[in-house]
Amino acid sequence: MKTKPKVTYIKKFKGDENWAVYALLKKEILRFGKVWVQTILAPVISSLLFLIIFSYLLNGRLEPLPGVTYSSFLVPGLVMMTLQQNAFSNSSSSLTQSKISGNLIFLMLSPMRPWQWFIGYLGGSIVRGLSCGIVLWLFCLFVVQTPVKYPLWALWFAVMSCVLMGGLGIIAGIYAEKYDQISAFQNFLINPLTLLAGVFYSTSNLPDGWRSISLFNPFFYLIDGFRFGVFGVSDVTPWVSMFICNLSAIIVSTLCIYLISSGWRLKN
Repeated sequence: MKTKPKVTYIKKFKGDENWAVYALLKKEILRFGKVWVQTILAPVISSLLFLIIFSYLLNGRLEPLPGVTYSSFLVPGLVMMTLQQNAFSNSSSSLTQSKISGNLIFLMLSPMRPWQWFIGYLGGSIVRGLSCGIVLWLFCLFVVQTPVKYPLWALWFAVMSCVLMGGLGIIAGIYAEKYDQISAFQNFLINPLTLLAGVFYSTSNLPDGWRSISLFNPFFYLIDGFRFGVFGVSDVTPWVSMFICNLSAIIVSTLCIYLISSGWRLKN
C-alpha cells in the first residue's frame, strides 16, 4: 500500500529543484573563489607578462590590423585565451575532483535533471572565465589603453566562449578518471586550438593555405568576433563568427546533457 506522506514529500522536493541548481552554482563559485590567487590572479599575471614582453619586442614593428598597434591588438587575444582556458579548467577540474573524492554520488542521488547539472557547472565556468577576462582587461589598461568600440558584440563572444569552453570542460570531466587525463585534454586539444586561433597574430597575414586551415578552427571565430567588438575590424564578418560560435555551443551543450543523462563514465 502506497503511503500518501511519501508521495507528498517527493512532490515537495521536486519543487525545490531550482534551489538545487542555485546551490550547485554557488558551490562552484565558492570553490574557485576561496583560492582566487591561484584561479584568477595567477593566470592574469601570466597573460600580462605575455603582453609586456611581446609589446616591448614587437610594438612599432608590426601593424596586424589597419590603425591598430600590436600592443592593442594583443589585448583581446590574451583576454580571450585566459577566459577560455579558465572556463575549461573550472568545470573539468570540478567534475574530476568530485569523481575522485567520491562526493559525486550525492549529486547523482538528487532529483536534479541533466540540464540542471549542466547549468550549475556551466554557470561556474562562465563566472570564473568572465572574472579572469575582466581582471586581465583592467590590468592591461596600465600597459595600453584599448577602448571597446562595440561592447555588446564583445560581451556576446566572451559569454559564448565561456559556454563553449565550459561545455568542453564538462565533457572532459565526465571522461576523465584522473587529473592526468584532464591535463592531456588541455595540453593536446584546448591550448593548441587556442594558440592557433589568432591570439598573437592576424590570420590575414598568413599564407592562403594556413589561413584556410584556420577557418576550420572554431576558436578562431570566438577570438576574431571578440576583436571586432573591440576594434570594429575583423578577418571574418562578425555575423559568420556569431553563427559558427552559436552552433558550436549548441552542439557541445546538447552533447553534455546527453552524456549526463546517460550516466556514461559517471555511474561507476
